[in-house]
Amino acid sequence: MDELQASYAECKRLNALHGKTYYLATLLLPKSKRPYVHALYGFARYADEIVDDLASTFTVDEKAKVLSMWGDKILNDLKSGRSDDAVGRALIDTVNRFSIPHAHFEAFLHSMTMDLTVTEYQRYEDLLEYVYGSAAVIGLEMVPVLGVLEEGAYECAKKLGIAFQLANFIRDVGEDLDRGRIYLPLEELAQCGVSREMLEARVLTPQIIEALKFQIARVRQLQAEATPGIKMLEAASRPCIEAASTLYCGIVDEVEKIGYDIFNKRAKTSTARRLRVASAAFLKRLTVSN
Repeated sequence: MDELQASYAECKRLNALHGKTYYLATLLLPKSKRPYVHALYGFARYADEIVDDLASTFTVDEKAKVLSMWGDKILNDLKSGRSDDAVGRALIDTVNRFSIPHAHFEAFLHSMTMDLTVTEYQRYEDLLEYVYGSAAVIGLEMVPVLGVLEEGAYECAKKLGIAFQLANFIRDVGEDLDRGRIYLPLEELAQCGVSREMLEARVLTPQIIEALKFQIARVRQLQAEATPGIKMLEAASRPCIEAASTLYCGIVDEVEKIGYDIFNKRAKTSTARRLRVASAAFLKRLTVSN
């Protein structure tokens, strides 16, 4: 196995280990496209690991230094077209093959850096600065790999990426509080009568339920606006994205099923539902060529 193949294999390993639903969705893509999706995931996962998964003995400044050093190296490698990084080799090959703008990776690293110091967002517009880099650009990076038939696919991909991220924020309120963060905009929470202190008390109230319903409605609206973009992709890629949309945005369905009790229960898509969605998508894939 040469170094480039080894790099793609490492990205695939990271995807299978840390992004099980995401990995399941990639299996619905033609085999020829999967390695490039794994490479994009590998980059995002490695950066996210620096922010959230480094040993607790690392200070914020130490994490910032590691992220900056690694991020600067990857960005420089993208410019030079060469890398000795285990993830970087596959990333550079993917970026060059599909002419993916480097600005997307700069935006992602900017959002990861924000996560080190920003613990709350006053307005939705403020949150969008973070979500653009953490989620929207993932969709933008994916489009050329999936195969774009119409330029409108890019705007739809941004919206779907944002919907995925917001669904995660709703599900993970408790986990994010453990890290000292609140991603739900404070102004919108306040309009429902919810303060940061109320969330930190971790007691489900009618006000918190109202706030969650408001956020869930936004996820569904973004998903609806993004859905037409799926038909703007190559036919062989559509079942994968349809399944991903159903499963990731479907997180909010699971929040409703647990009575919005995000503090004591984890909203989780059942294995049975994942298999049903994946099976239906796989049958659709059989009708199109690789």
